[in-house]
Amino acid sequence: MTITEKILAAHCGREEVGPGELINARVDLILANDITAPIAIKEFERIGVKEVFDRDRIALIPDHFAPQKDIKAAEQCRMLREFSRRYNLSLYFEVGRMGIEHALLPEQGLVVPGDLVIGADSHTCTYGALGAFATGVGSTDVASAMATGECWFKVPESMKLIYYGSLNRWVGGKDLILHTIGDIGVDGALYRAMEFDGEVIRSLPMHARLTMCNMAIEAGGKSGIIVPDEITRQYVDGRAKRPYRLYTSDEDAEYVEVREYDCSRIPPTVSCPHLPSNTRPAAELSHVTVDQVVIGSCTNGRIEDIREAAEVIRGKKVNPNTRMIVIPATQQVYLQAVREGLAEIFVSAGAVFSTPTCGPCLGGHMGILARGEKAIATTNRNFVGRMGHPESEVYLSNPAVAAASAILGRIGTPEEVV
Repeated sequence: MTITEKILAAHCGREEVGPGELINARVDLILANDITAPIAIKEFERIGVKEVFDRDRIALIPDHFAPQKDIKAAEQCRMLREFSRRYNLSLYFEVGRMGIEHALLPEQGLVVPGDLVIGADSHTCTYGALGAFATGVGSTDVASAMATGECWFKVPESMKLIYYGSLNRWVGGKDLILHTIGDIGVDGALYRAMEFDGEVIRSLPMHARLTMCNMAIEAGGKSGIIVPDEITRQYVDGRAKRPYRLYTSDEDAEYVEVREYDCSRIPPTVSCPHLPSNTRPAAELSHVTVDQVVIGSCTNGRIEDIREAAEVIRGKKVNPNTRMIVIPATQQVYLQAVREGLAEIFVSAGAVFSTPTCGPCLGGHMGILARGEKAIATTNRNFVGRMGHPESEVYLSNPAVAAASAILGRIGTPEEVV
């Protein structure tokens, strides 16, 4: 079996499962945010149960419209707070203690290898970087799981994506996943488990693995996953809140498709409007001016991402025709950036340095685009109207390309400014 099939089998009490089977499986962690949790809470109350299945296994994180941007957002966030108090949930994260959900939970050791995690957010697939099966579900499935501790699944087919060779300068996990989505398309992994493998993956640091698994959904994937190894252990040990189990894929496991990528041929890559699959080398887009640059999100808001952007912009200035918004993904990342002097680098350059929030990624707040404006961002989606006006445009890149673009006022490469 593949690692995905082994985790699912273990969680439904069977020796083995195969692609296409419908199963009911116990979940280790349930996640919802200030947009999706209110729906789940209303459905949970309709079920009529008196208690949640486990007060320590439900994480509610107000991060999308928080800090609360308006009255409606405040009402949404209040529902999470009151529900958490009513059922004495231990994993409610208030503003000031919260962070972007998919960065916060791994950082806090709340997701561990071998877990089965569901979240009412499509980028729940991020946690596959830790060797867990994690996937987004609907709010009604979350409501049912909060009551029962179980969820239904169709066992996905697995595809293997193998990365070999050596990475070029300024190329990381974001470029690898954008290149992959550009190759297979936004439905190229439809309802499949995307298993990332190869010598390059085995040497990738955890933050880059999290970025890759985060965007599995942008290829239509049910999940993204990486077989855990020593890098996983080093990340998890010291932060894991409970015991974990390392699963691997059998050598004779079956995959519906296998693709290989020579990483020495992958340049810093940008996804152009209005699909993540519309990719081109950053060097070919120097004609595109940008009004806004965003560094952050559950894709690229970790301390390593902030450092990479700071390395490019240190001692330089944001272009006078461009605004730059830097959003650390968690309070811990924020504090670390302050301690390392990174916040000062950005503010001195003329950028905004924000409290953790999803904010502009979903067109929520903290950086909405006007008609005709263009942004380059380290976020994960660039659909029509994603960051504001339907006639605005979003380009996706890694932190180094985004920072270089902030200096140039157009899409550029780090080599142009460093």
